[in-house]
Amino acid sequence: QVQLVESGGGLVQSGGSLKLSCAASGRTISRIAMGWFRQAPGKEREFVAALSWSGETRYYADSVKGRFSISRDNAKNTVSLQMNSLKPEDTAVYYCAAELRLVPSLVEYDYDYWGQGTQVTVSS
Repeated sequence: QVQLVESGGGLVQSGGSLKLSCAASGRTISRIAMGWFRQAPGKEREFVAALSWSGETRYYADSVKGRFSISRDNAKNTVSLQMNSLKPEDTAVYYCAAELRLVPSLVEYDYDYWGQGTQVTVSS
C-alpha cells in the first residue's frame, strides 16, 4: 500500500507560480512511476504530468508543456510539480498518483494509488 498526501495548493493570480508536493508513505516510491492529474469543476479528471522511476522519462500534457515541471526525490519519497505562468484554466483539484510500473502511463486507470487532492485556484 502507498499513501499519498498532496500539499502546496492555494490561490494565485494569473501569471503566478505554485509548487505542489506529494509525500508518499507505506513503501518507497523509488521503483515506481508517479503522475499528476487534475480535475476542474464539471470536467473529467485529466492527465497533467508523469515521471518514470528514475526521473529520466517525463511526460506532459500539451496544455502545460513549458510551464509545468515534474520532479522526484526518491530519498525523501516525494514528488513535486512546479507550476509557472499559471492561467485561470489551470484551476482544478490536483491529484498525485502512483503506478506500480517503472514507466508511467498517461491514463488514469493505470494508476494504483491516489492522493486526496489539493485545490489550485488561479484568478484572472
